[in-house]
Amino acid sequence: MLDAVVVGAGPNGLTAAVELARRGFSVALFEARDTVGGGARTEELTLPGFRHDPCSAAHPLGISSPAFRALPLERYGLEWLHPATPMAHPFPDGTAAVLARSVAETAASFGPRDAGTYRRLVAPFLSKWDTLARDFMSLPLTALPRDPVTLARFGLVGLPPSSWLLRRFRDERARTLFAGLVAHVMAPLDGFATGAVGLIFALAAHARGWPVARGGSQSISDALAAYLTDLGGSVHTDYEVKRLDDLPPARAYVFDTSPTALARIAGFGSHYAGYRYGPGVFKIDYALDGPVPWTAPEARSAGTVQIGASTAEIGTALRAASREGRAPDRPFLITVQPSVADPTRAPAGRQVFWAYGHVPSGWTGDLTDAIERQLERFAPGFRDRVLARATAGPPELVAHNANYVGGDIACGAVSGLQLLLRPKPSLFPYHTPHPAVFICSSATPPGPGVHGMSGHNAAKAVWRRLRQP
Repeated sequence: MLDAVVVGAGPNGLTAAVELARRGFSVALFEARDTVGGGARTEELTLPGFRHDPCSAAHPLGISSPAFRALPLERYGLEWLHPATPMAHPFPDGTAAVLARSVAETAASFGPRDAGTYRRLVAPFLSKWDTLARDFMSLPLTALPRDPVTLARFGLVGLPPSSWLLRRFRDERARTLFAGLVAHVMAPLDGFATGAVGLIFALAAHARGWPVARGGSQSISDALAAYLTDLGGSVHTDYEVKRLDDLPPARAYVFDTSPTALARIAGFGSHYAGYRYGPGVFKIDYALDGPVPWTAPEARSAGTVQIGASTAEIGTALRAASREGRAPDRPFLITVQPSVADPTRAPAGRQVFWAYGHVPSGWTGDLTDAIERQLERFAPGFRDRVLARATAGPPELVAHNANYVGGDIACGAVSGLQLLLRPKPSLFPYHTPHPAVFICSSATPPGPGVHGMSGHNAAKAVWRRLRQP
């Protein structure tokens, strides 16, 4: 009998398996797809030689993750590459605000009226980032806070809606960039704790950057899998689990799946019936014959570029997808251009690029024209650079990764109390109705992102059980 079986080889499942194997437990990992990775994969989606990341590409939480930083992943091929600028937010007039490694450079891009406000906002937390990141990524009750005072101060700033925090800024440039940071989790700007979301992304950029992984996000997953194998764990791909009986006997089962899938496999009935999924995304991966022709010079060297002309435009797009059940006419876009930091992603002189906008859950339309009209506003001539494109709406995303229910790449709505208390209000979110079954996906705290902390935290709950008589 194995000590633990892990189902799902996304970053959280891989991390949970590694943490258990590091502590001497026998572990087997089962994955339905033919490769490990989940939301951290790399594939040739368009043309030969163009290596695209079907989901995550830039990793501000990955490089800051306490779980990843404690593992020797560099020994197994993981190398972080930093663009000159972590993120840029261009405007229709050809200028841009930036989220730079330097707080001063970032503040200066907002203009004199908001520069001081921004410096005062981030200053109390930046010098304590590593401890703060560990504390909020370890909640709830998986570890006592190392700096409860700073964590409480962060909560006072971040728990109110981001619309409250945006009032601190006097000009639109700072407000728009910060609204774009909040929109990364597809939550309306007036939602609970959305201020914390934007602040976390900003602090991560200043503390450690928004890097890409050399060769693609698959490098993160491959490094975790290789380390697991060296620790004595086994990895089984092309193995779809439909019920618990499909798995070998074990003392514990850990699921890196959606709560819906776990309930179906384990026979939990309506236990997770109240869990809500958020809006989906429509994503396009591009093979380009050269750099994106951004009008704003700052965007040309940025790894990530946010596209939204104003706070109002971003808010309208988010409401359309999440509350009104329609695709926005002018979608807010998150775009990533890995080639500015990693030339290995495409043939010489060519580039890979992706963009996605928010759409209602399960939407079956085509957002290609709306996305490219937005891109042309800020990068005239973009369509002329396109060699090939691969589109993926909610149905295609679900086919690629079953955790993306309805196209929700966060594996659950990141809004309301579910932002913090997921998948159910509980002090023990990794536990399930069965004492030997656990959940470790992004549906558990601290939520979405390639950081492995949901797997790390769940592994703690598992090894406590395994140590019991």
